[in-house]
Amino acid sequence: MAGLNLRFTDEELDALRARAEAEGRSMQSFAHDAVITAINEHSRLFNEAAEHVLRASEELNRRLA
Repeated sequence: MAGLNLRFTDEELDALRARAEAEGRSMQSFAHDAVITAINEHSRLFNEAAEHVLRASEELNRRLA
C-alpha cells in the first residue's frame, strides 16, 4: 500500500492525537478515514449538483433534442 507524508502544525497534531485517542483509534487510522470521508462527501455533493442541473434543464434539453 502506498504511503503519504502529511505535515501538521503542533496545534493540529495535538488536536489529531486527542481526537484519535478519544475514539480509541490510531492517528493514522483517524486521518485516513477523515480523508476518505472528505473525498466521498465531495463526490456526493458533485453528484447531487449534477442531478439537480439535469432535472432543472430536462425540459430545455427535451425541446432542443
